[in-house]
Amino acid sequence: MFNAEKPSLDQLPSSKQLIRSTVIAGVSAVAILVTVVLPAEYNIDPTGIGRVIGLKEMGEIKTQLADEAEADRLMEQAAEEQSSLLNDVLGLFVGAAYAQDATSATAEAWRDETTFTLAPGDSAEWKLVMEKGQTAQYRMIIEGGKVNFDLHGHGGGNSVTYEKGRGSTGAEGEIVAEFNGEHGWFWRNRDSSDVTVTVQVRGEYAEFKDAS
Repeated sequence: MFNAEKPSLDQLPSSKQLIRSTVIAGVSAVAILVTVVLPAEYNIDPTGIGRVIGLKEMGEIKTQLADEAEADRLMEQAAEEQSSLLNDVLGLFVGAAYAQDATSATAEAWRDETTFTLAPGDSAEWKLVMEKGQTAQYRMIIEGGKVNFDLHGHGGGNSVTYEKGRGSTGAEGEIVAEFNGEHGWFWRNRDSSDVTVTVQVRGEYAEFKDAS
């Protein structure tokens, strides 16, 4: 419908102009890469401009966060792979010993007891409501596999970790409350099969409750 006027040959850019434009674009891209992208994303600042304009600090933070995430991943992987045949055999004996002790113990020996089953990947949390200085004894029996656990307390803006365990097949000990609040366990089943956890407690506490 409309006939556009074709440009003449004199209006078209010459080969020399095209080459120059291409070179300028390439140089600009390299300059942006060196002065902006490398300092901000990879903490690489060959010209020093990135530090002057604050981009290198951003790159340092990103690099540090990436390094920390990778270190955490490697540590967790290494911890999960540490179990050896000897630990497995010892774990079976310890688990059997705890189970035998639990069977022979009388009901009066423990004030409260709970038993639950964790499917692979599942977690649970039980807490004792205690006042500062109160003491409670516990026995933890694991059957069918191993669990990771965190024995900790929190309350009134305070928090404390008493013990952590990986690949545990059972434990027993004592909790001395460092402050008023809830003190107890968080478990997670990292095995490939169901695990049954039994916890027996006694001592000075107001309540033993499910905090999941």
